[in-house]
Amino acid sequence: MEIRKNVSLKAYSTFKIGGRAKYFTVVKNTEEISKAISLAKEKKIPFFILGGGSNVLFSDNGFEGLVIKIQNSNLKIQNENSKLKIICGAGFPLMKLVFKSSEIGATGLENLAGIPGTLGGAIWGNAGAFGREIGDLVEKVKILEVGSSKIKIKELKNKDCEFGYRDSIFKKKKNCIILEATLRLKKGNKKEIEEKIKEILKLRKEKQPLEFPSAGSVFKNIPAKNLPKKIKEKFKDKIKNGFLSAGILIDMAGLKGYRIGGAKISQKHANFIVNLGKAKAKEVLELIKLIKREVKRKFGVKLKEEIQIIKF
Repeated sequence: MEIRKNVSLKAYSTFKIGGRAKYFTVVKNTEEISKAISLAKEKKIPFFILGGGSNVLFSDNGFEGLVIKIQNSNLKIQNENSKLKIICGAGFPLMKLVFKSSEIGATGLENLAGIPGTLGGAIWGNAGAFGREIGDLVEKVKILEVGSSKIKIKELKNKDCEFGYRDSIFKKKKNCIILEATLRLKKGNKKEIEEKIKEILKLRKEKQPLEFPSAGSVFKNIPAKNLPKKIKEKFKDKIKNGFLSAGILIDMAGLKGYRIGGAKISQKHANFIVNLGKAKAKEVLELIKLIKREVKRKFGVKLKEEIQIIKF
């Protein structure tokens, strides 16, 4: 395990934004993860667990601590009658896992095709798309629990993970580090699975600004039950699966295409802020502030960030 100093975080974020990490290391197994965390505790500096960097906005000032990039990518498949279990390391790329499940004829992950990042990051934020969330497929999660005096390995069942819309217990308990997860999938038709993946990827390409660096959807969609009565009635035809897209409200607020410096609210999908080339975190934060203010003013709806904002 190598500890590097003053590492630019731009290369480790899909947003291509961020200053330098004071310390940076890549870990590939539980022993290295534990060792890196112990080192941070010993030096009395903060640490940040990084997966694929797809849902993160790093500060322009960087991170005054240790960034630990997890790359444990072990994979094991168990065949059980009509079901298949995939036991996978948190550092395994989610898209690669989707294709792997297709290869073995396992259905369940297709709707998550095209979501960047790692399995660990997906579980942390209960990533989802087109009516499917990763939490629906998780049987159990192996974690590293960081205590004040010791670090220990624990196993959580699905119910213990407290999965919710873009939420999990891991967002609340920062001392719980995801190491590995067991996913329970069903056996399916390989050709049908492949076709579904192609269909999802096509939809993403059509609707999302994939040609620019971004962190994906900036805000969470709004539960219909939380909408003001007038807004709920006005947008009743737009509510899907009990949620109203944040992008619709941002669009209706007339903010599509609005730009501050190198950061721009996408004209293709209003819930995406894209980096036109030299965007700064402060410019993205200004756009986030503007969006929240205007959507609140015009619709009485308070938007909540889906992306993780890492401050200095």
